[in-house]
Amino acid sequence: MSNPVPPRKTPDRPWRSEGTPEEEPPKPSPGGRRMRGGWWGLALTALIVFLICYLGLSLFNEGDEPTISYTEFSKQVDDGNVTKIYSKGDAIQGQLKKAQDKPGDDGKYTKFKTQRPVFADDQLWEQLDKHNVTVTAEPVVQQRSLLANLLISLAPMLLLVVLWIFIARRMRGGLGGAGGMLGRKAPPKPVELQPGAERTTFADVAGIDEVEGELNDVVDFLKNPDAYRRMGAKMPRGVLLAGAPGTGKTLLARAVAGEAGVPFFSASASEFIEMIVGVGASRVRELFAEARKVAPSIIFIDEIDTIGRARAGGSGMGGHDEREQTLNQILTEMDGFSGSEGVIVIAATNRADVLDPALTRPGRFDRVVTVSPPDRAGREAILEIHTREIPLAPDVDLGQIARTTPGMTGAELANLANEGALLAVKRKQSQVTRSDLSEALEKVQLGAERPLVMPEEERRRTAYHESGHALLGMLQPGADPVRKVTIVPRGRALGVTLSTPDADRYAYTEEYLRGRIIGALGGMAAEHVVFDVVTTGAENDLEQVTNIARGMVARWGMSERVGRLSALPGDAQQAYGLSAAPETLDTIEHEMRRIVDECYEEACGKLRAHRAQLDALAAALLENETLDEADAYRVAGVTRLTKGD
Repeated sequence: MSNPVPPRKTPDRPWRSEGTPEEEPPKPSPGGRRMRGGWWGLALTALIVFLICYLGLSLFNEGDEPTISYTEFSKQVDDGNVTKIYSKGDAIQGQLKKAQDKPGDDGKYTKFKTQRPVFADDQLWEQLDKHNVTVTAEPVVQQRSLLANLLISLAPMLLLVVLWIFIARRMRGGLGGAGGMLGRKAPPKPVELQPGAERTTFADVAGIDEVEGELNDVVDFLKNPDAYRRMGAKMPRGVLLAGAPGTGKTLLARAVAGEAGVPFFSASASEFIEMIVGVGASRVRELFAEARKVAPSIIFIDEIDTIGRARAGGSGMGGHDEREQTLNQILTEMDGFSGSEGVIVIAATNRADVLDPALTRPGRFDRVVTVSPPDRAGREAILEIHTREIPLAPDVDLGQIARTTPGMTGAELANLANEGALLAVKRKQSQVTRSDLSEALEKVQLGAERPLVMPEEERRRTAYHESGHALLGMLQPGADPVRKVTIVPRGRALGVTLSTPDADRYAYTEEYLRGRIIGALGGMAAEHVVFDVVTTGAENDLEQVTNIARGMVARWGMSERVGRLSALPGDAQQAYGLSAAPETLDTIEHEMRRIVDECYEEACGKLRAHRAQLDALAAALLENETLDEADAYRVAGVTRLTKGD
């Protein structure tokens, strides 16, 4: 198995890389106008903070002891309210026994200071001695020294400096590409590519051979660029991988880089966007600069539709404006390629229809490669890759599993293999058996079992509901074979009927779609025929029926009244009130109801005609809870018609 993509070297770089040599740390900047200007601004700010704090402390200290008149002081001595004093020259500090009102102010004081007039001849010493006032050798109010005041006032300044340096280091990666706060980065030195650890190659990719063929051109160009230059050929500057989630777009991009042996830079488009406008564009510039330093190389941007959506005509605000600036920077960087740098941009999206036309025009993403879910042979090859390190029992048939998993992507198949291994570990087995993978498939497709105890009447109604689905799936010509029927609650469902085709389908006939609707309505029809009730258990069935009927009428031209047109194209199904005229919408609704009503009547008619088979299936489900494919067809008395794959 291949190694995972290494973690980010620094948290402010929103990309990961593999196959790149370790770079030397940048040397400190020698100075320059920006550096000197930054330090001068810091020094000026520190000086202002120091002066403000010093003056504040001085005023605070002065406000502790009020200055009183010498007359008031003499009066307090005569009243015997002075406990001690300290004198230095004519300046006197003292402390009272009882607090007195401050002169001209609210509040009281006990410590005071005053000034003895030079002309005073009031026998002060005799009065003090008479009232037992202590004359101290140390000041009554201890004043902080100049050094103490200096240290206290410097504390906020030091805190400011630490905060300044912290912010500067954090922003050096984001805004530092354009200069930074405390200086510019040293110009990067070119580095030589060194062979790294084990890389992902096309040997780790399976099931999408046609896509590999498209990307082999890119690999060959990265390996032999001189041959293309001599012929005057230019490789695409960008390759857009479009496909459903889980089809292996990221894996393909890594495999291209690993196959060519070039550095690989990976990032999600959403990681470029920040609240501060301009940070995303700066990060894009730095990413492309890093890729050019180790060219030839590959830049992979995942979910590019996050920032690559079609731009609106008006001016954006906030995050919208940041998204557009980031997109503009990507377009500018890709335009800056001359073809000789050897940097190729690979992007992935599952919404290629919403991308900005400027992004997909020739010269940017020249080549659009559609990555579809694998076919049966591809699924088998993918299962073989994901079970290379899983010990399989001799009864495991990966080909059979591939036949029963149509439409599953590579990620889902990898999850299936892992779930089977987890089950084997829980059962303390040494190998993964066919039963483990079968139960893992049920868990992936149907959901986990729920320990729910249902009343007997509801359990019986659920058995008939699932029997209706299964029997109509067996009787309907061209319907998908029934693989499993169960009344064990799984996920949100009280029971499940699993039907999958023998071979992959890429186009559907009107007869097949009507059969799908009849099969989906089988549960509701069975409850109506047997119990003459309608329950909420058909909610998911009705959602499927509605989607199929809407597609038949409004998108696929299977209605005579609507005609051969696409009345609700694309995403209009979710907001179709704005995509067609009211008369057209009324016609679509009428035709949908007609098709569903016809199918429901046919479903009820078939179940009445085959009531004995329906009862037999329901009884078998009540007894066994789960029926596999062979048992279900045997109990129903229906011959299973097989088709060649």
